[in-house]
Amino acid sequence: MLSPTHLKTNLLSGLTVALALVPEAIAFALVAHVSPLTGLYAAVLVALITSAFGGRPGMISAAAGSLAVVMTALVVQHGPQYLFAAVVLMGVLQLLFAAARLGKFIRMVPHPVMLGFVNGLALVIFIAQFGHFKTPGPDGAPQWMEGAALATMLGVVAVTMAVIYLTPRITKAVPATLVGILAATAGCALLGIETKTVGDLGSIAGGLPSFALPEVPFTLETLRIVFPYALVMAGVGLIESLLTLTLIDEITDTRGQPNRECLALGASNVVTGLFGGMGGCALIGQSMINVNSGATGRLSGISASLFLLSFILVGSSWIEQIPLAALIGVMFVVCEKTFEWGTFRLFGKVPRADALVIVLVAGVTLAFDLAVAVLAGVIVSALVFAWQHAKQVRAGAFADAQGWKVYELEGTLFFASVSNFQQLFTPRDDPEDVVIEFRRARVADHSAIQAIDALAERYRQLGKRLHLRHLSPDCRELLDKARDMVEVNVLEDPRYHVADNKLG
Repeated sequence: MLSPTHLKTNLLSGLTVALALVPEAIAFALVAHVSPLTGLYAAVLVALITSAFGGRPGMISAAAGSLAVVMTALVVQHGPQYLFAAVVLMGVLQLLFAAARLGKFIRMVPHPVMLGFVNGLALVIFIAQFGHFKTPGPDGAPQWMEGAALATMLGVVAVTMAVIYLTPRITKAVPATLVGILAATAGCALLGIETKTVGDLGSIAGGLPSFALPEVPFTLETLRIVFPYALVMAGVGLIESLLTLTLIDEITDTRGQPNRECLALGASNVVTGLFGGMGGCALIGQSMINVNSGATGRLSGISASLFLLSFILVGSSWIEQIPLAALIGVMFVVCEKTFEWGTFRLFGKVPRADALVIVLVAGVTLAFDLAVAVLAGVIVSALVFAWQHAKQVRAGAFADAQGWKVYELEGTLFFASVSNFQQLFTPRDDPEDVVIEFRRARVADHSAIQAIDALAERYRQLGKRLHLRHLSPDCRELLDKARDMVEVNVLEDPRYHVADNKLG
């Protein structure tokens, strides 16, 4: 049974999120060269479906700027109908991703990549707000505001931020962001202050979204056109949603369901494309507004979707009067709370490679896009990990009672460490029988097996015998040339498997 406090918190937070979604959805639609309602319908449908059925209650998904940038070229070259087809296909690809249960692998993203993601996205949101400080010039090109107009905008932004920061000291009964928006709107109305409003971005009045198949030829040529865009959008949407899910998990000390979130996201994009929306994914800014308001249930996202729909149907004239500066102030506060300021204290205390990854991911997010940044961060982290562990393969040697030379191998033998592994042995100087003791070593991949096979061949060519002790049975089966020289004490043999997906 939901308590009255829970209902109030989630409903008020949903209203706040809905107000913050309006300018974002319109701006993203304009970036993608489609109508404002295309962005608003996407926000309504994606938020509703993911909030109701997704794997991370409290997370807000809607039309996203990261997707808008990708789809711009498709709309310009082929029109919005091809965009709707690409959005449907994007959703199908995300459903396939969920069916393969690949969402759990987001847990493998290193913490430095997460820090870079959070900081980079906070900076992207911060920089994006400055576009609202421009107005069309005499030649139609955007130019920066000047004089009284700029001072007014900055003043409203400052007042909104001050109210948001001060409200929790007075009361926590109402979300501070909602109080800030209402205070700025009421102040501008009562004092007759003229400034840019939500309505200046475009009208949000409209009806219910209607079902319609994309008006494109259902041919292989159409698939050839939309598939590359759908694939990139699917990847960007999944990465941003799953990383945002992980961030909220950390903030709330709870655990979401990545595969369920992928399933809901895919379904929402299929539906959105069939109802004239531009698709979407998780939004870290609006999600932070929601979570910071204490709304971590499904009701907050569902109510945000329904509030947004009501704005479109009956409340457009009121919502269009909200000063744009008030919503900019909200997003500035979100950026400040999202950015991990403790990152600066880490420099000099964490390995330089981790610090480099944090800066790299944040920088690439700013320069290119989130998907490229995360992939770059994961690749660099993996290479650093491989390099560090490659140096940890070592071996001690001694002669046993039989006069055989025994190498006690330590570390993980894998593709990056095989070169060091080969240098540990001196076949020409060794006796006729040599033993490699694998009790403290792990064989991890096919490159390791090939290296063992090559070493065995070196000893064979010199007329010597190489014995491998306490080696995995899986590895022994794959050693074609060396299998007749393998000596294994089954009773002492550790029961692990090479690249066993049950490990870890």
